[in-house]
Amino acid sequence: MTAMARIRKSIEEKDDKGFTLIELLVVMIIIGILAAIAIPLFLNQRKKAEDSAAKADVSTLGKEIATWYVDNTTAPVVNQSAATGGFYGLGATAAAATANKIGNASKNVALGADGLEGGGTSTTWCVDVTNALGDKAVVGYKYSAAGGLEEGTC
Repeated sequence: MTAMARIRKSIEEKDDKGFTLIELLVVMIIIGILAAIAIPLFLNQRKKAEDSAAKADVSTLGKEIATWYVDNTTAPVVNQSAATGGFYGLGATAAAATANKIGNASKNVALGADGLEGGGTSTTWCVDVTNALGDKAVVGYKYSAAGGLEEGTC
């Protein structure tokens, strides 16, 4: 008897030729349970990434403003090109701030409406950003001379 004949005979003798409906349903239920657990976790990771983008942007701005006050006694003008995205600028005037790019703005991160707040002194300044797609960044993050990086707005 050849090898092929033995294989055919073995297949013909087997009663189990596939999966039963119950086995398929059990597998589908298990996949459904795993998906129900994994999808919310994935969505939260996305929000955390948006929060991280806002934190990184406000930290960059805060450190640049602190550096500004080392060299200057007047308050800088802080702006963001376009409503969201683009880049951040810092300078003595609005025109100078537009020309002096200090860093790229992350997508969906918006500079606070007033730019630099707090009276414009080296000990009272504050800058904030928000991100509508974040978890905590919806409220915003701020960086100030007094407290450094914190949740909230100025």
